[in-house]
Amino acid sequence: MLAQGEAGHSRPRTAFSVVILEKAIMAVNNSKSWVRRGVELAVRNAFLKAYDTIKVDPENYLQHLRMAYDLPALTYDGVYSVDPDLLDHIAEATIRAHTRMAAAEGAGLGMGGLFTMLPDLGILAAITLRMIQKLSLLYGFPYNTEQEEAELWAAAATAAGVDISRELMEKQFVSKFVPRVIQRIAVSASAEIVEKWAARIIPVVSGVIGGSLNYYFVKVWGQRALGHFRQRHLQIRQTRSAILLPAARQ
Repeated sequence: MLAQGEAGHSRPRTAFSVVILEKAIMAVNNSKSWVRRGVELAVRNAFLKAYDTIKVDPENYLQHLRMAYDLPALTYDGVYSVDPDLLDHIAEATIRAHTRMAAAEGAGLGMGGLFTMLPDLGILAAITLRMIQKLSLLYGFPYNTEQEEAELWAAAATAAGVDISRELMEKQFVSKFVPRVIQRIAVSASAEIVEKWAARIIPVVSGVIGGSLNYYFVKVWGQRALGHFRQRHLQIRQTRSAILLPAARQ
C-alpha cells in the first residue's frame, strides 16, 4: 500500500514541478525583456550624446598618422595612393588600441555588475565611435559635409550588424537620419549586449568578465567597420584607375 501511495503522489508532484519550472522560465524571460529595454534606451542615449560631443579632429589625426606611422600622404585624398597593406596595418593597430582601452574600462566599472552597466555603456559608446571615426579618416573618408557624416553613421550601423539602405540615407537630412540610425543600432546592440553581459549580474566575477566582453564588443564592431571602409576605399581606387588608365595611354 505504501508503494501505491507513493506512486499515486508522483504525478501531482511532477505536474507541480513543471508549473514551477514554467513560471521560473517566464520570470527569467520577463527579466531579460525588461533589462533589454533598459539597455536599448541606454545605448540610444549614449550614442546620441556621443554624436553631439565626440569628434576626432581630421587635421590633427592626419598629423598623428604621419608622425606615428610615416603615412606618406599630405591630405586624405592622398591616402588613395598609399599601399593598402599599410592602411590595413594601421587599422588593425587602431582596433587593438581601442579594444585594450575598452577592456580596461570594462574591468574597472564591471566590478559593480549590473549596477554599473549603464555608465559603462556611455564610455563604451564614446570609445567605439572614436574608433570608427579614425577608421573612416584612415581610409580616406573625412566627415566634413552632411553626406559624409551620413556615410559615417551608415558605417557605424554596419559595425553594429545593421543594414541601412542607400535609399533611406539619400532621402533624409542628417538631423533626421542619424537619430533613426542610432535607434536601429540600439535595438541591435541591446540584444547582443544583454546576451553577452548576462554574467555581469554577479558583481564579484564581473570585473574580469566585463573587461573580456568589452574587448569582444569593440573588436567585433571594429572589424566590421574596417571591412566596410576598406571595401569602399578599394572601390574608389578601382574607379580612379579605370579613369586614369585610358588617359595615360593617349
